[in-house]
Amino acid sequence: MKGASMSSKGRVLFIIHDNFKEDNVFPLGAGYLAAVLRRAGADVSVYCMDVFHFTEEELAEYLSDSRFDLICMGFMAPNFKRNIERLCRTINENKKNAWFVLGGQGPTPIPEYVIDKTAADAIVIGEGEETIEDILHCKMNGSGLKGVKGIAYSEDGRVAVSPRRKPVMKLDSLPFPEWELFPMTRYTECLKFAGMGPSDRSFPMITTRGCINRCSFCYRMETGIRARGLKNILGEIKALKNNYGVNYFFFADELSIVSKKKILEFSKAIQDEGLVIMYRMDCRVDLFDDEIARALKDSGCVFLNIGFESTEQAVLDQMDKNVTVEENLRAAEIANRHGIGIGLNFIWGLPGDNEKTLRKNAEFIKRHNLYDQVRTIRPVTPYPGSPLYYKAIKDGLLSGPADFFDRFKNSDLYMVNFMGIRDEEVYRMLFDVNRDLILDHYSHTGGKMAEAERLVDRFYNLYFRQDYSFSGARSLVDNADVRKKGGAAAEERPN
Repeated sequence: MKGASMSSKGRVLFIIHDNFKEDNVFPLGAGYLAAVLRRAGADVSVYCMDVFHFTEEELAEYLSDSRFDLICMGFMAPNFKRNIERLCRTINENKKNAWFVLGGQGPTPIPEYVIDKTAADAIVIGEGEETIEDILHCKMNGSGLKGVKGIAYSEDGRVAVSPRRKPVMKLDSLPFPEWELFPMTRYTECLKFAGMGPSDRSFPMITTRGCINRCSFCYRMETGIRARGLKNILGEIKALKNNYGVNYFFFADELSIVSKKKILEFSKAIQDEGLVIMYRMDCRVDLFDDEIARALKDSGCVFLNIGFESTEQAVLDQMDKNVTVEENLRAAEIANRHGIGIGLNFIWGLPGDNEKTLRKNAEFIKRHNLYDQVRTIRPVTPYPGSPLYYKAIKDGLLSGPADFFDRFKNSDLYMVNFMGIRDEEVYRMLFDVNRDLILDHYSHTGGKMAEAERLVDRFYNLYFRQDYSFSGARSLVDNADVRKKGGAAAEERPN
């Protein structure tokens, strides 16, 4: 726990909720908001439950011993029932006179529902850098929230939703995330990717906000796409490298490769600056060719995360992916040819999918897999705000957010059946295919087959025995297991 010097312009706390695992990604949203508020003169602190696994009792004690004007937290939809709703009760019981503010992709599309369930004082809708300053200004002036754009709040016993605020268009105007408030050693050392050595350090950053597409399964807070300037991006890379020893960058953009011209300029600048780094980014297949692959490889790119999604053209069209099966195949072949690892991402369970399309997806993975990571296939989930969510409501498969959260248990479970295939058959198909992919991975990487069998068992228990603690092939540390490790060291606890 760290904080800025005391300020008459308000005290703000960002709570980073626990994900119950050890490979935690730095919370970029909170980092940016903290930087904007500190630039405005506020006193900002962070409480990293994700890294230190503080209990709700410890949080309650910390809040009771402190005073804040705003208490802020962001979340994604999958975490709402898992821990957010309960955590909100703890915050409300101990916030004293502070305003409790929620934001992020979880609450933005369903603010009325979230306020009703959490009793938050305000929901930030969309990007929050300008909005959070206005909220703090209202709090410090003793005025209400009426007139603040881009929020939902309670007013006279109902939920009021103000007009949306335009997103930040000039991303270079934003300060870098406020890294010094966070336990950076923990964040830079906990994530290890293929090709990294023991002393290598990884960290996320963004080069763009938004995406050029609107895939049916994806929820985007803002429309359009905005890009940072090359000088600004390089400045952040250098700062992270020089100050925190980061040499592996994963670009957490919705879409990193916006145009061929920009990616070639970026790759050239990395080399011209003499920056010896590794990096990974997201890529659309229709923007990828041999020239881009060579430039990426030469400048340190070791992995491309690509949403192939399906090997069936009718399914790609149904999800509004705006790519072809042939473009998918060509992109995988190019990446393989240049030795760049690829995230072979596939989802399954849309109208038009069946056992044949599932097995075709698995065969594509096996054919182009460089075995950087265990790849499995997840069923599609209609997250609130996505076009698929509204299709499910229109088709009578969902009734709204309450129905979604009552049903959602795990992103590896098929919660809304778009195919008309019995659920028992859906899970049989998924289990057979994912078992095959897991065993294929371990047979090619020299891993212990006993470990493969344990992973297969986790999928079996998830699909057929309702063991919701498991969420995919990445390791998940149960809260109880984390607590057994003793949480944070005494010297790293909040002061």
